[in-house]
Amino acid sequence: MEPNGGARRLGRVIGTVALVVASETAHDRLDALYREHTPSALRLAYLLTGNKALAEDAVHDAFIKVAGRIREIRDPGAIRAYFHRAVVNQVRSVGRRKAVAERYLDRAAGDPLRPAVATAPDTDTRDHLWAALQQLPQRQREAIVCRYYLDLSERETADALRCPPGTVKSSLARGLDALRDSLRDTFEGHGQ
Repeated sequence: MEPNGGARRLGRVIGTVALVVASETAHDRLDALYREHTPSALRLAYLLTGNKALAEDAVHDAFIKVAGRIREIRDPGAIRAYFHRAVVNQVRSVGRRKAVAERYLDRAAGDPLRPAVATAPDTDTRDHLWAALQQLPQRQREAIVCRYYLDLSERETADALRCPPGTVKSSLARGLDALRDSLRDTFEGHGQ
C-alpha cells in the first residue's frame, strides 16, 4: 500500500456530507476533526459575537460548510485555518443579518432596540476589557481575538481574516491602542 493512499481514498470518498456519514472511516475522521477544532472555533465565535448561542450556531454552520469541502483541502495542517476562516465569515454573515434586522426593528418601533451587553462573571477588569473589546471596530476585534486569544501567528490570523499580514499588524496596533486608551480612562477614575 502506498504511503498516502489512505488520504487519497479519503479525499475521493468525501464528496458531500451525506457521503461522509455513509463511510465509517470518513465519519470517524470528520468526528475527530470536529472534536479537535471546535473548542477553539467556539471561543473565537463567542469572542466575536458576545453571544453563546450565536457562537454555537456560527461554528456548527461553518463546520458543515468545511465538511462539505474537506476533500478540496490538500494540506491537512490547513484545516484549522480554513475552519477559523469559515467561522469568521459565518460570524460576519450573522452580523450583517443582525444589522439589517435591527435597522428594520428601529424603523418599525421608532425606538432603537439594543441587545444587553454580555459580561463575564469575573472581575471588574475583565468586564471593562470585555466592554472595551466589544466597542472596537469589527476588523480590530477579530485581529485581537485571533492573535492574542487564539494565539494564532500573524500569518495564521491574516489567513483566517483573509487579509494581508500588514492589515493584521495595523489592526492589532490600532485595536490595542484603543483598548489601552479605553482602559486607562476607565481605571484612572477608580485609582487602579
